[in-house]
Amino acid sequence: MAERVNGIIKTEFNLYSSSLGFDQTEYQVSKSVKSYNELRPHASCDYLTPNQAHLQSEKLNKRWKNYNRSFNHEKTVV
Repeated sequence: MAERVNGIIKTEFNLYSSSLGFDQTEYQVSKSVKSYNELRPHASCDYLTPNQAHLQSEKLNKRWKNYNRSFNHEKTVV
């Protein structure tokens, strides 16, 4: 999930590269994360921002797919 968030932030806020220097880049990343959490509605949060969804007391409508992954957990005998 963290990699998905990182990818969205990099893509939507154009953070793949920066020639601004460390302090300005850090500021841009902080501003982008704040926008991601406070301003941008997410389909997976029932079209609320993550902050709004976190404050909800009711159950949110599920708007994402489950990808069933089957992993083979058989023990290998040596």
